[in-house]
Amino acid sequence: MSGPKTAIPKGSWVLVTGATGFVASHTIKSFLERGFKVRGTVRDVRSAAWLTEDIFKSFADRGDLELAHVPELGAKHAFDEAVKEVSAIAHIASILSFSDDPNEVIRPVVDGVTSILEAASNEASVKSFVYTSSIAAAVDLTPGVTAHAGPEAWNDKAVELAWAPPPHAHDHWHWVYQASKVEAEKSVWAFVEKNKPHFAVNVISPATILGEALTKKHVVSPYPWIKNLYDGKEEIEALFQAIIHIDVKDVALLHVAALLDTECDGARLQAWAEYCNMNDILAILRRLCPQKTFMDDFPNQKRLTITADYDQQLALLKKWGGQDGWTSLEQTVADGLKSMMKWYPEY
Repeated sequence: MSGPKTAIPKGSWVLVTGATGFVASHTIKSFLERGFKVRGTVRDVRSAAWLTEDIFKSFADRGDLELAHVPELGAKHAFDEAVKEVSAIAHIASILSFSDDPNEVIRPVVDGVTSILEAASNEASVKSFVYTSSIAAAVDLTPGVTAHAGPEAWNDKAVELAWAPPPHAHDHWHWVYQASKVEAEKSVWAFVEKNKPHFAVNVISPATILGEALTKKHVVSPYPWIKNLYDGKEEIEALFQAIIHIDVKDVALLHVAALLDTECDGARLQAWAEYCNMNDILAILRRLCPQKTFMDDFPNQKRLTITADYDQQLALLKKWGGQDGWTSLEQTVADGLKSMMKWYPEY
């Protein structure tokens, strides 16, 4: 039985930026398994060799996966060569340096998305483009804030705080990261409005991404949520009082769907699953590891009160993955724990 009609034919080249990343590696996996070819951009080809020489070696050996060297995200014309003859682009790469300096994060992220959109506009083969934004682009993630992540919602507070002069609080990096997503996504839609590109453009905005790690570094990067709680590192209490989880495989599937679906264009797709906090994850870890004694629940945990609409996202998950609803927090934590045990056998 054939699947839904695709915007690009099987065997087409798909460009995935930031190929060594958590979401990007799963997105690459999903495209390869669906019969597409993938070109992944990386800053350092040697350190990215695990993609072509390990987990996706069979695909690379037959020419279905290749790496493109893009050393500087925000450089002019950085993606001109990488976009050649590709049919779809998933721009997932970002800067996760956790720097306090907005000039080191926001400017190159904005320049990067502008550069790749310009390159795509000059490549007639491109039919669809998706940008990986963030929940933080639309709404303030401070517990107690009530807001709806609608089509015109923006977290302008993050931009104001990110560019505020010093002195800064210890968590200023968090505002800088959020502001980079606000300003980059605004640049995407401004580019669409001004240039009316010949390809479909969509945005995926994930919440807190957890789940299976395809390589060891993803157990601890970009943030070791499950490992820190398993290890009893209490500083996580001070950093996070409330989150909304999303499984990495759901995020990857939405990228695939947004690029392949012939009816998806101009959408801001919030990828949020279960509202939770560190105590919820601890409770799941206790159930999964009854022989281990975990630290006590944190006293400061809360629930976020922000909201979003999910009808289109859930329809895409069903259409392109046969999936009924988001992956549960329980399953996501179990997958993350299994990965941790695989890559850290000393546990």
